[in-house]
Amino acid sequence: MAKPRLKTAAAAYVSQSRDGAANDIRQIGDLSRELTRLQTAMNDEIAETTSHFQPGIDDLRLRIQGLQSGVQTWCEAHRAELTEGGRVKTANLITGEIAWRNDPPSVGLRGVDKIIEMFRALKLTSYLRQKAEVDKEAILADRATAAGKESPGRDAAVERLNLLSGVAGVTLNAGVEKFVITPFEQEAT
Repeated sequence: MAKPRLKTAAAAYVSQSRDGAANDIRQIGDLSRELTRLQTAMNDEIAETTSHFQPGIDDLRLRIQGLQSGVQTWCEAHRAELTEGGRVKTANLITGEIAWRNDPPSVGLRGVDKIIEMFRALKLTSYLRQKAEVDKEAILADRATAAGKESPGRDAAVERLNLLSGVAGVTLNAGVEKFVITPFEQEAT
């Protein structure tokens, strides 16, 4: 009978002294720079490979476009025959299938802010949606007011926050401390 294996989590590395931590930060910087060099080398090779194959790819795309245009022109000229007088939208041509499809109606928008302004000016508000959003800044302001010992509006803020605590999905987080390591880097100009 095989012995059961016991699995334990690997021990995490811990710096052993101030000098050790300083040395580890230097190593983090060294490894980060090496990672950047490898990524740069990889991207250089990708660019070289792309430039090697790009002319052939462009040539093939042009040839495909020319053939597609010719097939479409012939199919449009023989559409009634291919669609059996409009009864079907697809035709099998042995080596492939051709089809006529209608895309659903759609609306394209560019520069939405200017469009909204113009709709409001032209009184086309029936085409605008009203969006309600939670005012997080107001919640944080109430929290700060409630934390004050004798600040004006404290009781109302506490009452609103008590109501807020009963709302599912709302979480008030205290400020979270984060630990960040930034190795010193010298930029060459």
